Order: sequence, then structure tokens, then C-alpha cells
Amino acid sequence: MGRGDLTNAEWGRLESFLPPGGARGGRWSDHRRVINGVLYRVRTGVQWRDLPERFGPWETVYKRHRRWSADGTWTMLLSRIQAAEDAAGQIDWDVSVDSTAVRAHQHAAGARKAPAATGPQRGNSGDEPGRSGVAETGGPAGGGGQVGECLGRSRGGFTTKIHLVADGRCRPLALVLTPGHYGDGPQFERVLGQVSVPRIGAGRPRTRPDHVLADKAYTSRKNRRYLRRRGIRHTIPERLDQQRHRKNRGSRGGRPTGFDSERYKKRNTVERAINRLKGFRAVATRYEKRAYIYLGTVTLAALVIWLRT
Repeated sequence: MGRGDLTNAEWGRLESFLPPGGARGGRWSDHRRVINGVLYRVRTGVQWRDLPERFGPWETVYKRHRRWSADGTWTMLLSRIQAAEDAAGQIDWDVSVDSTAVRAHQHAAGARKAPAATGPQRGNSGDEPGRSGVAETGGPAGGGGQVGECLGRSRGGFTTKIHLVADGRCRPLALVLTPGHYGDGPQFERVLGQVSVPRIGAGRPRTRPDHVLADKAYTSRKNRRYLRRRGIRHTIPERLDQQRHRKNRGSRGGRPTGFDSERYKKRNTVERAINRLKGFRAVATRYEKRAYIYLGTVTLAALVIWLRT
């Protein structure tokens, strides 16, 4: 076992959720070796062609990563691990929201503007995760062009932005990609809407945190109304210009927003979660042309964080 590979305990937690091997000409044989190959690339950021021979043909490793990014297998694995942690009471539901900009390599540009696929194309309705033909037909719909592939020009250059929700133990609960020039506040509802931890057994997935912490970028009235509507307590500081505007309006400006400075100190958990994600070099620099493949890379990094925390 090489450095960074899945341990026996980590593999034991994942093995039962993966599509069975041996069918269709043995196509899915040796999941562990292939996943370790993807992990090696995500951790080091090397080109796919430079993968060590112990992981097998690099085309096999790349194609399976592309396929599982397209059909949601990496997302499914992350959800299953989160569900197990929640059932054991190991998730701190005082969550924090933030984003980070990721510099895109020059090779991330140049994706075709018209993807071949018109939408997720699955085989039979009973297909198992990892067995759809989405990746072979060009990937999910919605890509093409810089904005469609979540690439934009910002003060940091050619960038993609990762918006995330982190639990109180510095683990990503939900992830959203946007172009680098997109603001944080408008993505608040979208990224919180991605929080969905399944229950083991009966019951709907848990989607509502106990408490949300965020910085001044998320202090709009719209975001506060959204949190009140969902009954989520929150700690978000108010910007100085908003305070002045409220005071100038007198009684029509409403009451001051509540703010717990001691509780707000816990917001560093999301910064630490970002640091963990960027410890993976293929996350810290984007090399993929397609947004869905890069999202799969970030999701796999988040999965490893959950397995090892």
C-alpha cells in the first residue's frame, strides 16, 4: 500500500456501496486499485499519463473518474459516509458557509461550447451507480463556454470558485462551483440547499442545520429572510453601510440584527475545511476542462476528508 492509498478500514467502509464487478466482461474489476490511482492524481496533481504503473492503465483510471463524476457515484459515496456519521452522532450541525477561489491552469480552457450530451443518459431505470453511459456521451448537459464550465476572470486571474458548507468538525457538507467572478452572497441559498444527509433506515434526509455562521459577504436581507423562513438560527455580522442605512431610516429601518461574537469565533471551521481541501493539489489548481469532472475531483477530496477525520 502506497502513501495516501485507502487503508483497509477505509476500503471496508466504501466497498459495499460500489457497483459490483465481474459483469459485462469484468469491466469493474479491482475498484480499489483504480480508486487509489484517482486518489494519487488528486493528491499530487500529476498528469493522468504520468500515473505510476501500479495503478494499471492510466486510461482506465481517468475514464472511471470521469464516469463517476458524471453519474454521481462520488457524490453518492460522500452521502453514504455522511449518513453513517450522522447516525453515529458525529456531525456537528453548527455549520459555516464560505467560498474560495481556485486558479485554473491554462489547460482548463478550451472545452467545446456544445457538449455532445443533451442530458444525463442512463440505461435501464435500474442501473446501478457507476454504470450509466453519461461519461461516454460527453457528460451532463449545461456545460460549454467559460461560464458554463464555471470559469471566469477575477482579481486572481482565470479562476473557479468553490462554495461550501462545513460542519463543526471542518468537513465539507455541500459543494457548489461557480465562475471565479461570481459573488458569495447570491450563492448562499443554493449552497445551503445542497445540504442533504440521508437517514439510515426510514426518514427523509436532514437538510436543516442547527445554526449557520457566515461572514459579511452573506449579510443581505434576502439571505436573512431565507434563514428565518426555514427556521434556522444564524450568526452573520452586519456591514457598516447597512447599519448606517438602517439607523437613517429610524423606526422604519427595523431592529438591529442579533450577533453573538463568541459563537462567531467558530466560523474558522470553514476556513480550516478549505485548507484541507486545498491540501489536494488537483483541487488547489484546476486542470480539468469540464466543470463536472472538477466537481468530482473536489467531491472525492471531501470524501477522503470524511474518511480520515
